[in-house]
Amino acid sequence: MRDLADRTDVAELVTGFYRAAFADPLLGPIFTEVAKLDLERHLPIMCDFWETVLFRADRYHRNALQLHLVLHARHPLTAEHFDRWLELWNQALDDRFAGPVAEHAKVQADRIAASMLRRLAGRSGSAFETITRRPDQEPADARLNP
Repeated sequence: MRDLADRTDVAELVTGFYRAAFADPLLGPIFTEVAKLDLERHLPIMCDFWETVLFRADRYHRNALQLHLVLHARHPLTAEHFDRWLELWNQALDDRFAGPVAEHAKVQADRIAASMLRRLAGRSGSAFETITRRPDQEPADARLNP
């Protein structure tokens, strides 16, 4: 199998993923009934997004989080939804591509899903949000400015 190399490959991946997602019993209704997604219009936008993520193409200039916040307000998106999204994404990749860029697409999807889920819950998007200082330590700026 070949690796992802350009927008044509991204379009093949994204199209395959969305076909599976629309047919999925868990995700399909969110796309079709809640978001009422026009797939023909949506696919080029998602190709812009993934081409930017994978190849730094600078084509995607929207706010993905804001769109998901609106959707989340209408139909709460849970870890189960994001886990299924990742399963379908990884399957679409594994069915079509293999190589460093394909693996990078999996890593980035995992990071995006985890960050989005944290943000939808009103938390920081950072995976490092749980790093805290010990209760017996005062903040560094207090030590520097007595």
